[in-house]
Amino acid sequence: MDQAVVEAIRRMLTTRKVLCLALIVDGETAASLLPFAVAPDFLGVYVQASSLARHSRGLQAGGKVGLLVHDPDTDDADPLQIARLSVQATIEPLERDTGEFNAASEVFRGRFPTAALTLSFGDFSLYRLRFDRGRFVAGFAQAYDLDAETFRELAGLR
Repeated sequence: MDQAVVEAIRRMLTTRKVLCLALIVDGETAASLLPFAVAPDFLGVYVQASSLARHSRGLQAGGKVGLLVHDPDTDDADPLQIARLSVQATIEPLERDTGEFNAASEVFRGRFPTAALTLSFGDFSLYRLRFDRGRFVAGFAQAYDLDAETFRELAGLR
């Protein structure tokens, strides 16, 4: 894949702060907007969710979700030219007081300092959404299929 495309994907994951999460809850489709932090290995993202939120019932270990991150939809933007990243991912709930949870919490709080408060609440949990495959659309007629190798390549661009 062209280096400029890989850099554009990395930039999107490191500069955008929210994603749209699509999943099944109680047999029905649901979409939510969640803050995210990219995992250091770029093979997934971390999200936090409250057990009081409806979408949390769909965040079950091993479950599949779709996520979408995109550039801003401004008044002067051509909708066909808005860059977007769509990824299918596997849900991995992170158990509190484990090394993995603590490391993810540090990454998440580094991006969202106010999360220190919400993560101290018992109803908030952290999840890793492990990337399976995806598609990056840089604009009209500029679409690229993504796999684990593509996501690993993102980590090497530091």
